[in-house]
Amino acid sequence: MTTPNEEKNTIWLTQEAHDRLQAELDHLRGPARTEIATKIAEARDEGDLRENGGYHAAREEQGKSEARIRQLEDMLRRAEVGEPPADDGLVEPGMVVSIRFAGDDDSETFLLGSREMLGLDVSVDIEVYSPQSPLGLAINGKKAGESATYAAPNGREITVTIVDAKPYVA
Repeated sequence: MTTPNEEKNTIWLTQEAHDRLQAELDHLRGPARTEIATKIAEARDEGDLRENGGYHAAREEQGKSEARIRQLEDMLRRAEVGEPPADDGLVEPGMVVSIRFAGDDDSETFLLGSREMLGLDVSVDIEVYSPQSPLGLAINGKKAGESATYAAPNGREITVTIVDAKPYVA
């Protein structure tokens, strides 16, 4: 049984997204690390490190790479891998959800999941809301036409109506 804190830290990923992140991690731990170490060694051989731009750039690249490795390790450790959701209109992680706020005719569309599900495709212009967010928790399990109420960060109660829910397709 998971605690609420563990649930809050879970990252929901499709198998495809998980595999993509694992491949990136493997690359950063292997070939990328070796390449950066080589750049640092070559720049170090050039002499005075205080004024060696190549050395400092390679060290900065190494720091960014190591930070990304730690981030990926953390995400993959907390990941919950699941199959893409069925196209049954039920709101769940991995769905593109359209909602309408009470008293408003405009709808808002977003992905319920994690940003990592989008991959490296920068052409995708969609907001991403966590299933653990107040809105995500309120709408999870609802269908089109159903309403849900959640507390905004300022404490105000907000009611939304589910307009549509479709599986996200990368």
